[in-house]
Amino acid sequence: MKAGVGYSNGENSYSCGKAAAEGAVQTGGIRRPGLVFAFCHGNHDHRAFLGGLRSVVGDSVPVVGGSSIGVITNNDLSYERFPTGVAVLEAGGINCRVGSAGDVNLDERAAGKKLAERFALIEKDRLFLLFYDSIKAPSDGRGPPLLNASTPLIEGVASGLDSRIPIIGAGLLGDYGFGPTQQFCGSHVSSQSAVGVSLDVDFHVRIMHGCTPLDGVYRSITKMEGSTIYELDGRPIVEVIDELYGNTEWRKSYPVALLTLGQNHGPRFGAYREDRYVNRLITGVLPDGRGVNIFEPDFECGSEIQFMLRDSGKMIKSARKNSSGLMRHITEEAGRKPLFGLYIDCAGRSGGCSNTASEEAAEVQDVFNRYGVPLLGFYSGVEIAPLLRRSRGLDWTGVLLVLTGE
Repeated sequence: MKAGVGYSNGENSYSCGKAAAEGAVQTGGIRRPGLVFAFCHGNHDHRAFLGGLRSVVGDSVPVVGGSSIGVITNNDLSYERFPTGVAVLEAGGINCRVGSAGDVNLDERAAGKKLAERFALIEKDRLFLLFYDSIKAPSDGRGPPLLNASTPLIEGVASGLDSRIPIIGAGLLGDYGFGPTQQFCGSHVSSQSAVGVSLDVDFHVRIMHGCTPLDGVYRSITKMEGSTIYELDGRPIVEVIDELYGNTEWRKSYPVALLTLGQNHGPRFGAYREDRYVNRLITGVLPDGRGVNIFEPDFECGSEIQFMLRDSGKMIKSARKNSSGLMRHITEEAGRKPLFGLYIDCAGRSGGCSNTASEEAAEVQDVFNRYGVPLLGFYSGVEIAPLLRRSRGLDWTGVLLVLTGE
């Protein structure tokens, strides 16, 4: 397998698609494109972008990806103006199948099952990539946006797959205003879709974290409906958060700055381990101020949660440690050759959003450039990866997937 990555940033969507694809084909020495990953800012004309891309790779090559706030490559990292990124893979004997299903906004679980039905199980399959539109309905200006939930979608997909096959992917997000998103579904552009890619390739994955418990106090959810939390320990959650911030200014933010909710899946009072926590971003307060929405509806009444601080220093350290550790494991311990990296990075981790002087994704860039491995990354709304015995949607993480060969 060979891979090449290209980048472009401009207002002309067709030209950006063409330039990014040309860069990918040239840098990778690609002669027979077999699969394309493509991401472009949500304000681009996605159909025009795809047209420019196809003018380079042809009409028969499956293209997957879609809207993204920003793009990361070996040499570029941008979430300003209109960034686009393309990775072109030459399969070299690797089997790849692509399928899609619509109506994610109507029933995530049913859409997941329908997507899984597109794929007849093949014994050699090792990896299933899943991309979907994060936005069910944009914000109306009075409250947070409505989001498609990854949990039932993943459960629907997993119900039709071999349980040994991990699901890795993302919920796409096109801009920080939580506007509508679009996807490249193999052969066409669509919205409210889920797209799957089945691969029989060797791979390795690591998850970067970046949150720490605020005060270590466990609080029980006592009133919740769907992805909306109303009460903690019998008190309105909005009042509890008011006290933590010392003001009500946080209510104006979508998503809420600095604070997340975390569920500890390790020992209750053991040493803090980031890989034992599932964290959820607070997307915003309800218009009537009675509750807050979170990214996923996977907490429930009775769940014990902790308030978590998004720790920029820990985030950057985690990116450096995990990316270098993964590449060292691949080359020295597993004896494999890293061929291509896909970095799925929460949009909230960007320097502009997390108010850091440096970019945590730059740590990943440095590692891949040191090893001479092509890298494509994009900023997402939700990251999907195996954690704590099953694949699940994650928040405030970076998921690094590396495809490898002999």
